[in-house]
Amino acid sequence: MASSMSGMFPGQQPPAHPAPVPGAAAPLSAPSGSRAPGGNSTLVDDLEASFEACFASLVSQDYVNGTDQEEIRTGVDQCIQKFLDVARQTECFFLQKRLQLSVQKPEQVEKEDISELRNELQRKEMLIQKHLTKIHHWQQVLEDINVQHKKPAELPQGPLAFLEQASTNLPAPIKPN
Repeated sequence: MASSMSGMFPGQQPPAHPAPVPGAAAPLSAPSGSRAPGGNSTLVDDLEASFEACFASLVSQDYVNGTDQEEIRTGVDQCIQKFLDVARQTECFFLQKRLQLSVQKPEQVEKEDISELRNELQRKEMLIQKHLTKIHHWQQVLEDINVQHKKPAELPQGPLAFLEQASTNLPAPIKPN
């Protein structure tokens, strides 16, 4: 897989004799029209450059001092569109590599799917435990509220209610034999 991504990063050397695969993706290099003067431009370089151009266009003094809002909007839209185009090309490259991998090593794709499912299951189990903890907490809060509301109703009312309640808590007198 690493050799099939040659050309993706600058300074990376392509393999001596790449094995052609029918319907295979082209190396991760930019179209010839958008290559840098040195000729070593890759999609990653173009993606990075277009991303930087988006920010540069937003903070450029030319745009800040400019008075023509339509010109500013057009320039920013062009930068963003170029970034989106290069991002689509990069995504297409990785999707093609993923397709190659699924054809050449289907068991690897199944292992990755199983791993993703296990991770998702573990995440959901943790979420269930978190919700159960919250449910138990709120059940305890509701139970405490119910107990507090029942106690005042059980107490007798009237001027001697406090003495009657206090006398019920006293131990019974010991009878002499």
